[in-house]
Amino acid sequence: MSLKIVKREGRPYLYVRGTVRGQTVFESTETADPRQAEGYRIKRESELWNRAVHGTRETVTFTEAVVSYLEAHPPSFSTKRAVNKLLDHFRHVALDKIDQVALDGAYRKLLGKDVGSATKTRHVLTPLRAILEHAARRGWCNRPVFERPKIDETRTEFRTPEQVDALIDNTAAHAKPLFTFLAGCGTRPKEAFELDWEDVDLRGSRCVVGQKQGNWRYIDMPPRVVAALAALPHRQGRVFRSSAPTYDKDGNIKLGDPYRTGETDKGNASGQAKRVFATAARLAGWPGEWRAWIPKGGKTEKREWVSRVPLYALRHSWASWHYCQHKDLLGLQVDGGWKTIEMVTHYAKKMPDAYRQDIIDWMAGGPTHIRKEA
Repeated sequence: MSLKIVKREGRPYLYVRGTVRGQTVFESTETADPRQAEGYRIKRESELWNRAVHGTRETVTFTEAVVSYLEAHPPSFSTKRAVNKLLDHFRHVALDKIDQVALDGAYRKLLGKDVGSATKTRHVLTPLRAILEHAARRGWCNRPVFERPKIDETRTEFRTPEQVDALIDNTAAHAKPLFTFLAGCGTRPKEAFELDWEDVDLRGSRCVVGQKQGNWRYIDMPPRVVAALAALPHRQGRVFRSSAPTYDKDGNIKLGDPYRTGETDKGNASGQAKRVFATAARLAGWPGEWRAWIPKGGKTEKREWVSRVPLYALRHSWASWHYCQHKDLLGLQVDGGWKTIEMVTHYAKKMPDAYRQDIIDWMAGGPTHIRKEA
């Protein structure tokens, strides 16, 4: 019995239904156009026939690999976005057809021509390789072997305690604890966004963060960070939120407000934090420039401030401060959650010793410039 196109009552899309070589199929064609649905039927029937004759390895599609990968590795918001773009590009392509030529085409199609190596690696190569590695472990394809775009070594940006104070002073009230935490504890931004109150011990001045490698890291929070977290108006759900709480006329957090209910933020918290960070960096006098463009189909010019110093620089600053204080690379590796000692050696000698007392004072209380004036 071959596949047939059928219509389900109340559903806009056409479906294919039937049995091919003993395998029963009933799935959406994702189109209401009969011609496109017929094309889907022919292609799907061919895939199932080839799989039955030649075996699974030669016929598993990228879509099937993605479904399996996402079931095994629940994605973050940014990962899901990157995977969806790859899925749109490689949807029905057999895994053994995704080679270096196909990857080069994906770069051009998904990112355009004038993009940097880091962008290619982050948005295309890394998620694609993860999916194909997952498929290879299940015998669906060979282990991927791709050229890695050459990434020029970039300058490691870090700031002094006084410059970080200027950033915090000029940011929105709800973001001050986040930036204080990042500079005082040195976590990756993603680790901070996912920090839950059940993993925070204010009395013990310690928190636990989940690392991208899949393990956990215990962090001793300095007094300034503990004070910033203790001042937050909620104790449930995510510690850091993308907006400020709303209050009633008596000064209490309103019923239903995420701060009161403990609901977690949804969506791209990273993007929201970066926009707030860019504004604060501009007001703090950090280097950057205005970017202007006209949206596709629009007429009005839009402008956006782009900071030359990224949000991740708060982690770089913490690492430079750590070495300036302790002169201990092994301790820095453990406290910062890096895999190898080589990954932290470039933080040595970044921060001049003249700032050591400023760093100690910042961790203890702050802001440094206010204490100096006093």
